[in-house]
Amino acid sequence: MYQRNFDTKLTDWQKSLPIPVYDRNPEYVDFYFRTWEIARKNLQDIPGMPQTPYMDEGLIKSDIWIWDTCFMTFFCKYAPDVFPGIETLNNFYMPLHDKIPLPKVTFDKPSPWNMYKAGETTQLKLHIPDNPPLFSWAEYSYAMMTGDREHLKTLLLEKQYLQRHFEFLENLTEAGFVTEYTRAPTCWIKHEHGYFWEGGRSGMDNTPRGRHGIHAEKDRPENSDLLWIDAIAQQGLNALYIAKIAELLEEPEIAAKYRAVHQQLTAKVNELYWDENDGIYYDINYLTLAKNRCLTPASFWPLLAEMPDARQTAKMCKLVEDPAKFGGKVPWKTLVPDDPDYSPSGNYWRGSMWLPTAYMGCKALESCGRFDLAGECAENIVAHQYKTWKEYTPHTVWECYSPEKAEPATRNDLNERVRPDFCGWSALGPIALLLENVIGITGANAFKNELHWHTPKTVSGALGVRNYSFGDIKTDLIRTGNTIAAKSNAPYTLIVDGKNFAVNSGETVITL
Repeated sequence: MYQRNFDTKLTDWQKSLPIPVYDRNPEYVDFYFRTWEIARKNLQDIPGMPQTPYMDEGLIKSDIWIWDTCFMTFFCKYAPDVFPGIETLNNFYMPLHDKIPLPKVTFDKPSPWNMYKAGETTQLKLHIPDNPPLFSWAEYSYAMMTGDREHLKTLLLEKQYLQRHFEFLENLTEAGFVTEYTRAPTCWIKHEHGYFWEGGRSGMDNTPRGRHGIHAEKDRPENSDLLWIDAIAQQGLNALYIAKIAELLEEPEIAAKYRAVHQQLTAKVNELYWDENDGIYYDINYLTLAKNRCLTPASFWPLLAEMPDARQTAKMCKLVEDPAKFGGKVPWKTLVPDDPDYSPSGNYWRGSMWLPTAYMGCKALESCGRFDLAGECAENIVAHQYKTWKEYTPHTVWECYSPEKAEPATRNDLNERVRPDFCGWSALGPIALLLENVIGITGANAFKNELHWHTPKTVSGALGVRNYSFGDIKTDLIRTGNTIAAKSNAPYTLIVDGKNFAVNSGETVITL
């Protein structure tokens, strides 16, 4: 099988990557490595950046985005020596919270996405300071792979970047915050029942959330009366993972403080944003508390933030199992197909499958133990991306995907296509979802030397991964039938579908 000899074809930097083994669809391995190659093109090295080299999202050289970069860390963590994922977050922490300046940049070629010409120089800026606050989630996930306790101490105890960013958002009581190094003035405003926000700042640009009638008459509707479900859930997620990081560091006072904040936000979300009849959370009107029934993946941020109870979770999962909602061959569409503003070609956030929200949705399902449903969604996501890569020219990874055809989505009503070579967060599918939910290596705990594997329902031929690193451990895991052949440089505990197995130094054979 060519996967077992794949390392003979790899360049030096590729030899640090995990090597998937997936006989059921071995072509996914080709797609996986091609995605890494595209992602490597987004490594930038600009003198004067707080962190350089850094991972660029592939949009505009003069701007960097918080939520793009946070999502990129979820695949960069598999090659931390090559892809500076978590280090790149310093390019946001330091300008925002330490007032460290950002450099100016000169364009070496004209950009189709802005007004700058080759040779022009401009100030590099943080595009949206009130983008989704995902730093603590990203930092925790990365730390579980690396086991880097010293970094967490610097982050939480010395610099206190996570707490400072949480408080930064809590203290935004009016719109319009902007600095020399931020591009778009903030729209986030704290309210007693949640947070006001705006489509672009939320990352969901032209989402029809916020419409006043049946249709969103504008390309990007704004609704000054809206409290956003993703905003309050993401602050809850933020508090939850600050607490989890504090617990790793044995800092009980910090952990207790942010656990209490999470509980307060959870109570508010369940009191005001939950719709019992539809079995889902919605945005609400701050005056009337009426639900704004526009169903998007934003409604699943509370699930990732561990806010619903078991009964609510079961109702939410039914929407993911339903092809008319978030299920089917193209899952996690950014607007459900029976919505009056749904676009069969995508129209950016009006139906397209975007990898950040699709990845979030799969992780939300993991958080409530629905590994089977997460795996089914991930298989369909990767299949859709792969089919587009093979059948649509140019053969690449796209910014977002059509909800109905194997092609990139449209970015407007004029049938213009979205950006190609977007790795960028779209690498999450061929890399992270393939490893974590298609093959099922859902996560490591480098602090406890544990690795979790939730195997898919159907195993055809060999399944697993080689050259997988977490903490100081490097391991191979190949399952064939009911046997796992493991190889490791050090002992650790492998947890397969909830059962613990000891993996020794050298070679170990496990019978399931």
